[in-house]
Amino acid sequence: MNNVVPNHLLKKHQKNILNEKKYNSENLQTLKSSIKKLLKDKNGVLISHYYVDHEIQKLTEETNGCVSDSLQMAKFGQETEADLLVVSGVKFMGETSKILNPEKTVLMPTLEATCSLDLGCPAEEFKKFCDQFPDREVVVYANTSAEVKAMADWVVTSSIALDVVEHLDSQGKKIIWAPDKHLGKYIETKTQADMIMWDASCVVHDEFKFQGLKKMKKLHPEAGILVHPESPMEVIELADAVGSTSQIINASKKLDFKKFIVATDKGIFYQLKKESPEKEFFEAPTAGEGAQCRSCSQCPWMGLNSLENLEKTLIEMKNTINVPEKITLEAQKSLNRMTSF
Repeated sequence: MNNVVPNHLLKKHQKNILNEKKYNSENLQTLKSSIKKLLKDKNGVLISHYYVDHEIQKLTEETNGCVSDSLQMAKFGQETEADLLVVSGVKFMGETSKILNPEKTVLMPTLEATCSLDLGCPAEEFKKFCDQFPDREVVVYANTSAEVKAMADWVVTSSIALDVVEHLDSQGKKIIWAPDKHLGKYIETKTQADMIMWDASCVVHDEFKFQGLKKMKKLHPEAGILVHPESPMEVIELADAVGSTSQIINASKKLDFKKFIVATDKGIFYQLKKESPEKEFFEAPTAGEGAQCRSCSQCPWMGLNSLENLEKTLIEMKNTINVPEKITLEAQKSLNRMTSF
C-alpha cells in the first residue's frame, strides 16, 4: 500500500479487519427503522457502492435505492425524483452526484472517505502534466477530484473505459490517461492506443500479487479467476474474466465455474453470494509470500461508512457535498459524456 493512507486510518482499518463488526438484531433493526423513517420524511434515497458494508447495501436495497458501480450510481442520481441523495462510498462519488445534480442536496455518511487514486492525482500537478501535451485528449478515471474532472475531455469508469479509448483511438486521437497506471496499461495493451500515463494506483488492487494468486489457483484448480483491471498486469493475465465491479458480478453468474477467486475489494462478496448462492468465492491473496497484508482486500476509506454515521448524517443533515459553480459547469461536460456514452 502506498503512503497516501494516513497511519491512524491504517491502524484503525487493520483493527477493524481483525474485529469485524457484528450488529445484534435488535440494534440493527432500530438503526434501519430510524434511517428508513428519516429517508421518507426528507424525500431521500440511498446510493451505495458495491464495496461498502453489506448492511448498508441491504438497507439500500430495502429502501429502493441504488447499489451499483460508480457509473450506475451517477446515472441513478440523475434519474431519481428524490430531493436528497445520500451517497455511501468515497468522496469523488458524492462530488459526481452533486455535479450532475446541482439542484439536489447530496450528503455522505462521512467526508473522511477519500480514494488513493484521487489523492494520487492533485489538480495543480495534473494541470502542469496536461499542459505539456496540448494536442492530446484528456481521459480521466471517475476516481478523481471534481477539479481534475473539470480539466478532462472525458470521464470514464472501469465499465466503459476500454470502449471510450477504442472510440477515441479510432478517431486518431492521442490520449492522456489518469490516474490509475494499471488500468491504463490494461487499456493500452488491449487497444494499442497512443497513451501517456499518470502514475498512481489503488491501495487495494495494487496489493494483489501474481505468485500468491498462482499458488491459490493450485489449491483450487477448478476455480475461475475474476480480476478488476486496477490490478497489476501480471495478475490480470491470470484472469478468466477482467472487468468492473458490475462486470465481475455478471461474469460470476455466466461463467461455468462453481468456485471463483476474486481479485477486488471484498465488499463485493455480498452481491456475489446473493446472486450465486450455490457458488463459492475466495479472496485473492494480497501482499505476497511472507508479508502481512495492509489493505487486506478492503478499502480503508470505504470501511469508514457505517449505519451509525449514516443515521447521524440524516438526523443532523451534515456532511453536505458542495462543488463550486465554475468547477461544476466544467466537470459537467466530461461527466455528461460518461453518462451518455
